[in-house]
Amino acid sequence: MSEALQPIVREIPATIGRRAMGTTRKTQTKRVAAYARVSTESEEQQSSYDAQVSHYTQFIQNRHDWQYVDVYSDEGISGTSTRKRDGFNRMIRDALDGKIDLIITKSVSRFARNTVDTLSTVRRLKERGVEVFFEKENIYTMDSKGELLITIMSSLAQEESRSISENVTWGQRKRFADGKVSMPYKQFLGYEKGEDGKPRIVPEQAKIVKMIYRLFVEGMMPSTIATHLTKRCIPTPAGKKKWQCTTVESILTNEKYKGDAILQKSFCVDFLTKKMKLNEGEAPKYYVENSHPGIIEPAVFDEVQAELARRRQAKYNGKGGCFSSRIICGECGSYFGKKVWH
Repeated sequence: MSEALQPIVREIPATIGRRAMGTTRKTQTKRVAAYARVSTESEEQQSSYDAQVSHYTQFIQNRHDWQYVDVYSDEGISGTSTRKRDGFNRMIRDALDGKIDLIITKSVSRFARNTVDTLSTVRRLKERGVEVFFEKENIYTMDSKGELLITIMSSLAQEESRSISENVTWGQRKRFADGKVSMPYKQFLGYEKGEDGKPRIVPEQAKIVKMIYRLFVEGMMPSTIATHLTKRCIPTPAGKKKWQCTTVESILTNEKYKGDAILQKSFCVDFLTKKMKLNEGEAPKYYVENSHPGIIEPAVFDEVQAELARRRQAKYNGKGGCFSSRIICGECGSYFGKKVWH
């Protein structure tokens, strides 16, 4: 018998060199874009934002082997989620559509502070041959160790964001405990921020608030009051033309109109999603009496709350005025019932 043949292995060398940045393309010119973001609109952050945009515009245009695409940016937007970052999402769409080969950004935290968002976005881009370069950390996503380093750095960025959120929450609760009242003045009828930082009454708007309370005490339903205000072309607290029943009800039930304030009515559930939840006992509340000048007398406000409670108990449907609920006998307290006579 003949001896078994021994396998002979020959190496066929690679003919295309591996490029340091990105995947191999037919053209030598890379289409490069940059991403800049600041989380607040303060003057200091505005300076940082302008510096980032100017730096990356010059940085890309000074390279002869790069083709400048654009500097995508988001100003005054948190990095914990990508949903509301229009500039970021537009950049990703352009990259996935084949318009970008390389994305440059300052750091992992500028790109995203959410580990899941960072990794999922980077992987989607890698599948299309698009590379991301994080300048501060000197990380290229096409590098063999790139994803490991990004995971570590994005986790640190997310932890930093959580720490900042906890500090902000602690500061807010400290202000609440000290009785410091703040209002969403742009959407709050009757008040504006005074020079001392405290709520100040706006006389023209205060007349509208008083009219809403007066009409309700006279027997009008919130839905009827909303229709009345719309017909008179009175703008809503948000500046809209049409009043909603819920807007009128919120004005009728807001204790701030009598000069008091309940603080921390809602709280943030998740620092990543920024989801708010109505405080039903999960966090402490603070009631501040006489925190600011009132528009409505406390006695009138309490009368309105009692009437609202009575109407809810009587199950008013809001369409028939005083005949929209069951009528109670003043002698025995029993309910009247309707009869049909033929």
